[in-house]
Amino acid sequence: MTVLSFPDVTPIQILTTIADVAIVAFLVYQVMTLFKGTQAVSLIKGLAILFAANALAGLLRLDALHWLLRQVTTMTFVGIPIVFQPEIRRGLDQLGRGRLFGTPMSAIGPEETRRVLAELCRAAEMMSREYTGSLIVLERETGVGDVAESGVKLDARVSGELLLNIFTPHTPLHDGAVVIRGNRIVAAACILPLTERRAGGRKVGTRHRAALGISERSDAAVVVVSEETGAISLASGGELVRDLSPTELRRRLDTLFDLDAKESKFWRIRGAGR
Repeated sequence: MTVLSFPDVTPIQILTTIADVAIVAFLVYQVMTLFKGTQAVSLIKGLAILFAANALAGLLRLDALHWLLRQVTTMTFVGIPIVFQPEIRRGLDQLGRGRLFGTPMSAIGPEETRRVLAELCRAAEMMSREYTGSLIVLERETGVGDVAESGVKLDARVSGELLLNIFTPHTPLHDGAVVIRGNRIVAAACILPLTERRAGGRKVGTRHRAALGISERSDAAVVVVSEETGAISLASGGELVRDLSPTELRRRLDTLFDLDAKESKFWRIRGAGR
């Protein structure tokens, strides 16, 4: 039997190699976490598909397609610093503040999700009665961390009273959007991108255009209360549903967040752990 031996490799070199790989893996994970809270996730997926297509065209000897994809790839590398400028800026800012390696927020359970949605709908109902304009962004999978960076950071537990206080006219944070991630109000007075199109052929105000704008760029759900009419609207997937009752708003939010399936999964896991 032949025994393989590595006389030139010392235990220190093995430990150094393991540490090297672990550090690189940790840094890659942190970069992925940094991008996870932004709209750059979709762009990263597009880049991965482009690189995979480039490699496949080379293997299959599709010369014309391979040449074209190489040119596009070259232009992509040039444009990466421009496309990811907000994420790069935020990463350097967090690195300077020593917060690049912060712990990401874990998903909340179905009971807490129900509480958050109930508090939101209760606040929307009260603001509707009082004709208090509001714009509330509920972050889902894509994340809107870059939008949250444009506002004033709060990191406060979601409650109807706090939402009412934020959007009370003439208060410092009432002008702009609130971003909710999990069960926390991440930031207030945030600036949202505006859509360029009309909603159902009708002209919409700035709040509704902002709600449509962020829903076109992410999978966020956005609740809007009109200051002029008190009407409650919900934007998601680039579509705007107007004149919702608080009950209908809650039903649509439960569906968007797949709350019934989430609760069923939670109880199955809890039952299996007994």
